[in-house]
Amino acid sequence: MEEQGNFIVTLMEAFALHSKEKLVEKNEFLIRQGEIEKYAYLIHDGLVRVFYVSGAEESTIRFGYKNSFINSLSSFFTGEPSEFYAQALRKTRLSYLHKDIFREIVNQNESSLRSWSNMLESLVTQQVEREIDLLTPSPSERLQRVLQRSPQLFQEYR
Repeated sequence: MEEQGNFIVTLMEAFALHSKEKLVEKNEFLIRQGEIEKYAYLIHDGLVRVFYVSGAEESTIRFGYKNSFINSLSSFFTGEPSEFYAQALRKTRLSYLHKDIFREIVNQNESSLRSWSNMLESLVTQQVEREIDLLTPSPSERLQRVLQRSPQLFQEYR
């Protein structure tokens, strides 16, 4: 766990040195479906929602809060067009780092690679939880699961 903490510090330092800061207005998009994700975003203040659109329905995949990283991860990895949208739900101040610099940080040593692997394992676990949410038939049960996992959601979204 200490290794992952060191990686987060290294990543934060890289953001401080190499990223650009941006103020995103409420409802503004960081990425839209069909665009290629080239950046990792670090949220300083605000709230971002990543969602998928199928027909007329939107499905929220995840939320990004203060001090969290967010992007269209599959597009970021593959260089293929994003299937997702990332949109600010309120005015959001963030920094963004190009994926080439991000990859340099991840690949700088074995410790960074292990830490990145641990972070990805955590993301996969979160995704499994989200899939369970989608399979839970009762809206009240789904809401309870979201509240347990992300209590800050209802504090952030005003």
